[in-house]
Amino acid sequence: MPTPIANLPVHLITGFLGSGKSTLIHRLIEQKPPGERWAVLINEFGQVGIDQAMFAERDDLVVKGLPGGCLCCQLAFVMQATLVNLLHRHRPDRLIIEPSGLGHPAGLLEVLRGEAFAGVLEVRDIIAVLDPRRLDDPRAREHETFRDQLEMADAVALTMTDLATPEQLAAAEALLGESWPAKKWVRPAPHGELPLSLLIEAAGGEPPHRASPDSEAHRRLREAAAGSLLLEDFGAGEPTPGKPVREEGGSLGYATLGWRWHPDDVFDLDRVTALLGELPRGLRVKGVLHSEAGWKLYNRAAGAVSLTASAWRQDSRLEVIGEAGSLPQAEELETELQGCLCASRD
Repeated sequence: MPTPIANLPVHLITGFLGSGKSTLIHRLIEQKPPGERWAVLINEFGQVGIDQAMFAERDDLVVKGLPGGCLCCQLAFVMQATLVNLLHRHRPDRLIIEPSGLGHPAGLLEVLRGEAFAGVLEVRDIIAVLDPRRLDDPRAREHETFRDQLEMADAVALTMTDLATPEQLAAAEALLGESWPAKKWVRPAPHGELPLSLLIEAAGGEPPHRASPDSEAHRRLREAAAGSLLLEDFGAGEPTPGKPVREEGGSLGYATLGWRWHPDDVFDLDRVTALLGELPRGLRVKGVLHSEAGWKLYNRAAGAVSLTASAWRQDSRLEVIGEAGSLPQAEELETELQGCLCASRD
C-alpha cells in the first residue's frame, strides 16, 4: 500500500499570452534535483494543444496538457479529475501548473486549496511572468485578467528582457514596486533563466494579507461549464493524410484557430514559415511541424519568432490566437497552409 501523498509542493506559473511561461518552466526543469520526479500540468487557451509537445519524454518528468479553455473556469472539473489521476498514477515529488495566458488565478486556487486536495497539495508562492513590453499596450494593461495576474502574484519574473528597452524595464519595475503588499521578489529572467531556489525555498500557504479578487467573466464561464465537460471530449477527431482537423474557439474577448495534421504530411519549411510570417503582427502563433528539414517548433510572440528542433512526432499542430475579430479567415488560411505541404508542390 503506497504512502498517501501529503503536502506535495505546487508551483503556479501565471502570465499573459506569449509572456514566456513555457520557456521559464523548461529552464526550471533543467535544474531539477536528481532522483525527483516532476509533473507539469499545462493549460492552453487554444484547442489543439501545442505547449505539451515542447517537452521531451522523460522517465522523471510527466507532462499533461489540457487544451480548449481555461483551467479556472471551463476546465475546472476536468482539471480536478486529471490531477487526481496524475497524482495516483505517477506520484510526483513536485507539481508545476501553467494556466493559459487568459487564466485567472482565483478560480484555480479555489480548486487547489479546496476540500478535495486538503493536506495533499501545498500551494507555494504564485509566480507571474511579465514581458515588460506588454505594458506599452493599453489593451493588455486594461485587461482584467492581465491586471489580476500581477496583483495576485507573490513574485514576478521579468522575461524577454533582452528585447525590452531600459525604459520598458524601468517602467515594469516601477509599476511592480507600487504593489501592496510588496512582492517577495521581482527578478529578471532573460531567456527564462530563474534560480530554482526561489521556488523551492518559498514557504507554502496563502499570504493572509494578499487579496484574491475573482473575475465576474470567469465566474460566469465556471457556472456555464459546471458538469458539462467530460475527459473524453478531448483528443477526438484524428487527422488523416492530406486532411487536417480544424479547431476553433473563443471566450474572454479572444479567439483561437488551430489545426492538426497527420504525421505523414510534410511541410516545406521555407514556404510555411514565410506564410506564417505574413500573418498580422499582433497574433500569437505557435506550432510543431513535420517538415522536409525535420520536426520543428515554431513560436511567435510579440513579433519575435523562434524555430527550433522538436522531439514531438505524433502529428503536426498549429495554433493562431488573437483578439476576437482579428483572426484570418479560416478556410482561406487553411488552403494556403495546405499549399505549403510538399506533396502539393508542382
